[in-house]
Amino acid sequence: MADPDAILGVLHDAATAVAVGLDGLADWGPAGTRPDQYHSDLIADDAVLEVLGRAGLGAVSEESGPHNLDRPIVVVVDPVDGSTNAARQLPWWATSLCALDDEGAVAALVVNQATGQRFEATRGGGARCDGQPIEPSGCLAMGDGIVAFSGYPAESLGWSQFRSLGASALDLCAVASGQLDAFIDCARQSLAPWDYLGGMLICQEAGAPVGEAFGRELVLRNGDRRTVVAAATVELFEEAVAARLRLAGGADSQNPNK
Repeated sequence: MADPDAILGVLHDAATAVAVGLDGLADWGPAGTRPDQYHSDLIADDAVLEVLGRAGLGAVSEESGPHNLDRPIVVVVDPVDGSTNAARQLPWWATSLCALDDEGAVAALVVNQATGQRFEATRGGGARCDGQPIEPSGCLAMGDGIVAFSGYPAESLGWSQFRSLGASALDLCAVASGQLDAFIDCARQSLAPWDYLGGMLICQEAGAPVGEAFGRELVLRNGDRRTVVAAATVELFEEAVAARLRLAGGADSQNPNK
């Protein structure tokens, strides 16, 4: 299956399966399997993997690791990005999926499962929210921007306002769609590919610069972590990266996307 639109259709099916699987879930609390893993994570993971496997796709899941990595298309997936938000009924949590081929990211879908809002992109095909094209805000300077971050910065990075929302996949989509002006990963633990790949492609296709603060590769099929920055414009992106690089001290070592 090489058609990006066909792959995107499978991702939509997988996200819908998560919504069906979680409908009526009585216990949204910790599953007792490992730290920060919730019942919702396990149910969502099973739902996603069943759909991807049936379609002949491989997967790398936050919850269960690699599956069928020898297949031409491998989907990096966070079944529930923002599990703590979900457990506390805060409506900012998502299923994030990004399909990779030998050339990189080919299709991505991030679904806010609390609201049903769907962000999608295909390589070279643009980015959309609920079927409508999206674009970033055009903000040029940190001092004019509303900036979201993961973790907690040790000092102000020069923003006009800030948000810390707890689901980086959705935060990146908010930059792509102009709801936020920038996103900066300030967490000591940084983000894993399942946290950011879906939002990364959506930003790229919407025209929002996105990269790694220390210049490292973002497209990964393992659990290596990266310090992700995204912004509405090149000017703001460069300012955000510079601010992240001079950030003093540390950041919250806990994973804010759980």
